[in-house]
Amino acid sequence: MLLDEDPATLIHHTIGNFNIHPDKVAIGRINESLSTLQQARDLRIREAENALRKLSRNLQTLASQHSETVSSHNSTDHASQIVELDTQKFRVAKAASDLEIEGERLEQELEGLKGRLQQLLRQGVEGDDATRAKRELDDPTILKLKVYRSLGIDADPDSTGAYNKATIRNTHKGDVHVVNIDPKFSRFFYANYFWQTL
Repeated sequence: MLLDEDPATLIHHTIGNFNIHPDKVAIGRINESLSTLQQARDLRIREAENALRKLSRNLQTLASQHSETVSSHNSTDHASQIVELDTQKFRVAKAASDLEIEGERLEQELEGLKGRLQQLLRQGVEGDDATRAKRELDDPTILKLKVYRSLGIDADPDSTGAYNKATIRNTHKGDVHVVNIDPKFSRFFYANYFWQTL
């Protein structure tokens, strides 16, 4: 088909009739939005990749710890340790029970000893009358002292317990003589002296 006018003129007139400036501005805005969206998308992808790497490291660490724990765990050793601990627990419980029984026995013994102590304190140093009488019957020194005392002679012990002084009382004459007994004189001498004084 033949055109009445030159095609270049027609194209030029056609281009002149179109207003493409608003379309260029819109396309520029769209390109800027696309660029902004691409940057935001890249940033989110980087953050997700970093989080994924961190989680992967944690997973590897936990997996290695788990494998070490599983490899180090021995069910036979665990069972034997439980049995051993149970045995120790029963031994400790039995020892505690035995100690409690022994403590009760010792408390009873202590109460008995306290009662005996009170009884002895009431009796005094020389004991009760029956004990003193039995001791006096068995002890020759006490028998001798009783005989001397019945005659009016009191033997006085010194700090060491030796009888080295005698007090002679003559109730008929009202006299009192104190005699120091010296081992260089014989017993016969002192016996005669005591009889003469009495």
